[in-house]
Amino acid sequence: MRAGGKDAMTEIEVKIRIGDPKAAREKLLGLGAVVARDRHLETNVLFDFESGALRAGRRALRLRTTGKRATLTFKGEPRKSRSFKVREEFETQVRNPRELRKILKALGLRETFAYGKHRTVLRKNRLTICIDETSAGNFLELEGERHEITRFARALKFGRADFITRDYIELIGKRGEPGGPD
Repeated sequence: MRAGGKDAMTEIEVKIRIGDPKAAREKLLGLGAVVARDRHLETNVLFDFESGALRAGRRALRLRTTGKRATLTFKGEPRKSRSFKVREEFETQVRNPRELRKILKALGLRETFAYGKHRTVLRKNRLTICIDETSAGNFLELEGERHEITRFARALKFGRADFITRDYIELIGKRGEPGGPD
């Protein structure tokens, strides 16, 4: 959910590990969600300074490319929350990702992590629901107001104990480590 003033946006989201993405899609449609964007490939590249200052501050600068579309997103440090990932977010469309990479490099930023995922986007009222297929597994990502996320998760037979607030960098990076994703 992007809430806030004209310049400040607050993202509130959780991930939930799922099995079969096709079965999840059918269940979501059965609960009244509608497809906003069919399954597509997203490529995500994170940038940081040589010092790792962004990561150390739990912030991120991401360039997401989907077909010919690209978006640059800055994600601020997560706020304290037991069940939800809540953070400030700014994003803008990018017309020329290749030139943007040159600009970021000239500013002292470098690519630090890249991953791809297949994503299907659905909506239910003001809730955004993504089915993400990643190398760390399949996930639902629910983004909206806390009460909307909790209510919809309950309808899917999930509770707060199922909520994951880690990002895909952590999930993919920890794959195969003890305590990490399968």
